[in-house]
This record gives sequence, C-alpha cells and structure tokens, in this order.
Amino acid sequence: MKVIKNEITYFATALMFFTRIPVPFKVPYSSEIMNRSQKYFAWVGLLVGLINALILYLSVQLFNLETGIVLMMIGSVLLTGAFHEDGFTDMCDSFGGGYGKEKILTIMKDSRVGAYGTIGIVLLFALKFYSIQALGTVDLFKVLGIIVLAHTSSRFISGTMIYTHEYVTDIDTSKSKPLANKPLKGNALVTGFISVLVAFALIPDWRLIFAFTLAYLGKSYMGWYFKKQIGGYTGDCLGSVQQVCEVLFYLGTMIVWKFI
Repeated sequence: MKVIKNEITYFATALMFFTRIPVPFKVPYSSEIMNRSQKYFAWVGLLVGLINALILYLSVQLFNLETGIVLMMIGSVLLTGAFHEDGFTDMCDSFGGGYGKEKILTIMKDSRVGAYGTIGIVLLFALKFYSIQALGTVDLFKVLGIIVLAHTSSRFISGTMIYTHEYVTDIDTSKSKPLANKPLKGNALVTGFISVLVAFALIPDWRLIFAFTLAYLGKSYMGWYFKKQIGGYTGDCLGSVQQVCEVLFYLGTMIVWKFI
C-alpha cells in the first residue's frame, strides 16, 4: 500500500506542477518527491492531450475546424497555465537578446516578455494552428489521436533532457522554478515511454515513427545549442523543447501523410 501511495503522490505532484487541474487531497512536497515525479511527466501529457482532443472534437461539432483549433489552444493554455509556452518565450528572449551565459540566464529570469519572445510565440502558435488545420482537413478522427500523441511524445522527449544533458544552476535561485533535474535510476524512462505506447495505440500508424524521430532530432539540436551557449539546460529550456517537439510532431505527420 505504501508503494501505491507513493506512486499516487508522484503522479499528483507532476499533475500539479504541469497543469491547473485540482488534486482532491493534500500532496506533500519535497525535492525528492519532485524529482521522482519525472516518471509521470509524459503521462500528464497523455491526459492533457486527451482533454485537448475532446475540446477539439466537441468544438468542431458546434462550430467548424478552425474555430475548434483556436478553442482547443485556448483550453490548452488555461489547462496548463501556459507553463511550457512561458518557457518558450523566455528562451526566445534570452537566447535572442543575450550574449554569453550570464547575460542569457539574467534575461531568462526576467518576467517581462520582449520582442523576441512575442514574435516567437506568435509564430509558434501560427505554425501549430496551420499544421493541425492541414491535418484536420484530411481526417478529423485521426488528428485527434495525433494531438494526444504529440502532447505525450513531446513531454517524454523533453524529459529525456534530464538524462542526456546537464542542468544549469540558476543565477538567482530565489526566482527559479522547482524542477526535477536529476536522472532517476531504474525504470523511470520505461514508465514514461509506456505512455507514448498507449498514445500510439490510439492511432496505430507505423509512419508516425518518423514524426517521433523528427521531434527527437529537434530536441537533440536544441540540447546541443543550449550546451554550446550556457553549458546545459534550465527549466525554461525544457518548456521550449516541449513546445517545439509538439509542433515538429505535427509537421512530421504532415510529411508522412503527404509522401508515404
């Protein structure tokens, strides 16, 4: 029973960290619990993806595809508190406007959004909208599965940064977000990857392995760039990787649906 209780605590911690979904019981917090919750990051993505797919499906029945996508994107932002989008804007501002590790990290901790962040998030949302629209005009029911898979895969891929790259200590720890930044031993990656397999079961199409691979290559490039510029990753870097990998998954699906 204690093992089950601990696992519920880890999942609830991940859910509270990444979403605004209320948890109906008090969850203890510690850095150890936060770190162990990383095994459920992708599972939270699976849940978020399912809710997004439901919003899109219901909205399309009431309105049309384009309106449904916008409502889904609004719902996603409200559901997660724009957690990953905030990381993406911070990443754009810091790497776009900063030079050198110290300056980049200083800008990254600034709560204000600059030109690079504004331009970046607008272009990201536009790319997300038009890619989902293109997929939805081909097959609405398949794109619902794609949305679930993209949310799940992007969070799993983003979480692998903890295992492949070094965490960069924030220059101002008083402003830093709590973060699971230490790789776990054992089956943590396996637990996360199972959620990806569950999402794949919703739309069993072997061609989507290409989309997953493209997303992972995007993460690999971003990880290389972060290491070159600041020596590793921060929490904002993880958020930006999730957003970019989600869009890359949509784009990869467009490629395979068009050419394969």
